[in-house]
Amino acid sequence: MNLTKKRIVVLFHSGNCVTGVTKYSVDHLARYWREDGHEVVYLFGTKTYVPADIVLLHVDLSVVPDQYLAFASRYPIVLNGQIRDIRKSVVSTQLVDPHQSWIGPVIVKSNFNYGGAPEQSLTPGWLTKHSSAWRTACQVMDRLTGREAITDWTEYRVYDSVKEVPSSFFKRSDVVVERFLPERENGLYHLRMFQVLGDRWTCMRIASPHPVFKASMSVSSEEIEPHSEVYTWRKQFNLDYGKLDYLVHEGRPVLIDVNKTTGASSQVAGAPLQAMRRRIAEGLYSYFT
Repeated sequence: MNLTKKRIVVLFHSGNCVTGVTKYSVDHLARYWREDGHEVVYLFGTKTYVPADIVLLHVDLSVVPDQYLAFASRYPIVLNGQIRDIRKSVVSTQLVDPHQSWIGPVIVKSNFNYGGAPEQSLTPGWLTKHSSAWRTACQVMDRLTGREAITDWTEYRVYDSVKEVPSSFFKRSDVVVERFLPERENGLYHLRMFQVLGDRWTCMRIASPHPVFKASMSVSSEEIEPHSEVYTWRKQFNLDYGKLDYLVHEGRPVLIDVNKTTGASSQVAGAPLQAMRRRIAEGLYSYFT
């Protein structure tokens, strides 16, 4: 696409660093923007303003601090400037409480994106919290107090009914209880991932024998057409860039997760992965036409 040279700013949290952003998909997209002759500037925090044609707000927290939203608003074009809160308690329509008459399995998961891991690493005291001694102490305290830890997505739990869920979970703000509505086919669980930037998107369907899994654990993947409801969700959450995880349960689409700081893809590799990234990267240019 013939486009005059643009300066593109990607705004990260101050707790991120240059060497750490390679885990994000946006770092790979930036390579294509540079190949196309554009300048890409990474900003970490809000202390320094660099004029640019567009900014992508890329703060890897479930709730974006107001200072980042205000800082990003200074740019002429802001991507993801209107999506502040992606906690499950905000985006989920499958929440249940102990008094509901839902009959069926439920899942207990973190209220925060990726099990709250970004909050642990980007908030003050994260070095201490990442030490093995701190984790061991927390586990001991959890056992003594009867509090069950859900500090990682691998600790999400499926119960046969609401009645089996420990009552303490319903009193906590860091976890949610949802109806468990899996998409199963041929003995496998499936998840659909819609990734988007501007007018470009990809949609993959992955499968695993495990009810809770990430792309890296999938045993198969295929490109699919997104369900029409996906576009409604995208508009609802003002998602300029990111990913919507969903499934189709008994013919009905069910939103699982909203992600505005997508991790680097792992479900495909080689030339197909590069083609997918190139396609998504070019979606940025739709904001200049």
